[in-house]
Amino acid sequence: MKFTLSWLKEHLDTTATLDQIAEALTDLGLEVEEVADPAARLGSFTLARIEDAQQHPDADRLRVCRVMTDEGEKQIVCGAPNARAGITVVLAKPGDYVPGIDTTLGVGKIRGVESHGMMASERELELSEEHDGIIELPSGEVGQRFVDWLAQNAPEKIDPMIHIKITPNRPDALGVHGIARDLAARGLGVLKPVTVEPVPGTFPCPVGVTIDADVAAKAPFFAGRVVRGVTNGPSPAWLQKRLRAIGLRPINALVDITNFFTFDLNRPLHVFDAAKVAGDLVLRGARAGEELVALDDKTYALPEGAVVICDDHGPESIAGIMGGAASGASEETRDVFIEAAWFDPISTAATGRTLKINSDARYRFERGIDPEFTLPGLELATRMVIDLCGGEASEVVTAGALPDTGRAYRLDPARTSRLVGMDIPEADQRATLEALGFRLEGEMAQVPSWRPDVLGEADLVEEIARIASLTKLQGKPLPRAQAGVPQPVLTPLQVREKTARRMAAALGYNECVTYSFIDQASAALFGGGDDAVRVENPISSEMSHLRPDLLPGLLQAAARNQARGFADLALFEMGPVFAGGEPGDQAVRISGLLVGQTAPRDPFGSRRKVDLYDAKADAEAILQAIGAPARAQITRKLDGWWHPGRAGTIALGPNALATFGEIHPRVLRQMDVKGPAVGFTIHLAAVPFPKTRTPTRPALEMSEFQAVERDFAFVVDAGVEALTLVNAAAGADKALIAGVSVFDQFTGLEDGRKSLAITVRLQPQGKTLTDAEIEAVSRKIVEKVQKATGGTLRA
Repeated sequence: MKFTLSWLKEHLDTTATLDQIAEALTDLGLEVEEVADPAARLGSFTLARIEDAQQHPDADRLRVCRVMTDEGEKQIVCGAPNARAGITVVLAKPGDYVPGIDTTLGVGKIRGVESHGMMASERELELSEEHDGIIELPSGEVGQRFVDWLAQNAPEKIDPMIHIKITPNRPDALGVHGIARDLAARGLGVLKPVTVEPVPGTFPCPVGVTIDADVAAKAPFFAGRVVRGVTNGPSPAWLQKRLRAIGLRPINALVDITNFFTFDLNRPLHVFDAAKVAGDLVLRGARAGEELVALDDKTYALPEGAVVICDDHGPESIAGIMGGAASGASEETRDVFIEAAWFDPISTAATGRTLKINSDARYRFERGIDPEFTLPGLELATRMVIDLCGGEASEVVTAGALPDTGRAYRLDPARTSRLVGMDIPEADQRATLEALGFRLEGEMAQVPSWRPDVLGEADLVEEIARIASLTKLQGKPLPRAQAGVPQPVLTPLQVREKTARRMAAALGYNECVTYSFIDQASAALFGGGDDAVRVENPISSEMSHLRPDLLPGLLQAAARNQARGFADLALFEMGPVFAGGEPGDQAVRISGLLVGQTAPRDPFGSRRKVDLYDAKADAEAILQAIGAPARAQITRKLDGWWHPGRAGTIALGPNALATFGEIHPRVLRQMDVKGPAVGFTIHLAAVPFPKTRTPTRPALEMSEFQAVERDFAFVVDAGVEALTLVNAAAGADKALIAGVSVFDQFTGLEDGRKSLAITVRLQPQGKTLTDAEIEAVSRKIVEKVQKATGGTLRA
């Protein structure tokens, strides 16, 4: 948002300096991006008088002038056609920087004649584009500063321009009047009221307006009127200067008036050449295949359903964004229809984003302009059109109704201290809100229609603190903590996540943080990629879907590292994964990935390829750290991205706690990862939580009785898995058997059978085992294994 200091003073009666205003704006939340002060770059230039001007001996277009300056008479060579004796000029001395030519002057020779400075034109001082001759001043004393002369005789020439950054929640500051309101509330002046005198209509409006029911929610109010008999041409100098000062190009009086109201009062308007409008104007949704040549001379294919203003010929304007070229006002316009409406911010933003049009009108409508100012803005614009272009106005025609913005919130003066730590008297708080346009009725504060961002009691406190200035906050010591143990801040799941992350790092893994979005092809490899998890507006084609697992991101990271020469990797990530598009379809997991070799090269042969047992050991270590039961089982129920026969699932019955093993070679090829690669995924929420919560670890329980180990060798079919045998043996006596492990495998027996040897560890708790008890348990183990595998005890 750009404006000039003189423009601001049209709305604010103030004696504050430019620096005070700039500092206050930033403190109020309207951050100053730039202050362009012409006086700052003109400070070194002074007034001088030409005493004599003679023809240059070696150049027809140059004159050698004797110039009286504050330092005495100087010789200056000048090529301006109006350089002559007796005129007062603006002098740039050697050492001065001339902004218009981006040059620092020095003493030089021009065609053999020394020149001690230059006499400047307006373009060389960036005052205008005038460059036909040097500046001639009607008055002034030799040696007087040029900026001081301008301040007395032509202050508009050195009018500073201020550029502020507007946050999306402050649409009221997109007009100079709204900015002045904030400064007045701060105490930097008095806000000048905007006086609206309705212009009486002298004839019925020949152009009617209607709103189709299907767009009534997107465009609830539409108004306008015709002014006939106008004379359109260049706008007056004061209006052109204001628009140029903020970077806008003057076009003609009618268009310049609409641009002026956009920036002056945050009221976007549009003018149609009434002679080019066929029939009435209708707000409706765009139909398939409709196009519009807009005022920027570009043709836009209108998205179906977008709100457009149409006549009998079709679309004439994209509502709230840009008008059409066919019905635009030109110098031949004699009858003009002035349109003022209110459009839904979300609908306007969506249409503008689709069409990629960035206009001043869209910028304001999508943030939310003041609906109550729609008709007053139309009246003010009508008055200016008549004042500058002549003509007579019709009656106002309207369609629809303005949205109800009325709302009120309770003002609790004590809450300001609680929320922002500032002690502000109640009277000052009420005065602040009233200065900002709030209407106070007892304890309730009625929110003005131009403040759509105020949506609760806390917002009232924010406004009070903002105007009072948060720079006045003073540090205060915190109150002494009360005795006792505070309640835990982290949930049990958050504590578990922290423990798992620390354990993974302790095992030698490097943590990765990747996006929750991946491409559709990678998501499909891991059971995802359907429309339920597709992102509506992805920032790139590689982030089109929510990830179904953490392993795709880790594999992509591994591929990037391998491409840069890092082959041996240990990576892990903790984060959310998504099984669907509903809130309940999200879960937090931790996954690890091992790629390449287990160790660097050394002379002892300790380097080997990673295998599934590395992933299993690390998964079990993390499960143990987060409190998973030790008696979990390993099953073969696997997803399709794991290598069959080289992966397993750690589970408690049907409840899967973790999966580990080799990544399927097909997945590695498609992810461009050079194997071997193994990994694990742990479902953190699936691990049962302890029934009793305690901040301390449970006591270590150890048996004081001697453990007993017994070895068994079974002859089984070659297709029997060792896991089946181990699970069967462990289930023979769950209270007594502490562990079962395979220590030998021998294949090649007759009939294609094999021998599996296991060690069973018996740990008594209450007494030392007798031989009879050991034999009884041994018989149960043999029976269980025979029943589960069909094997026999090897002789």
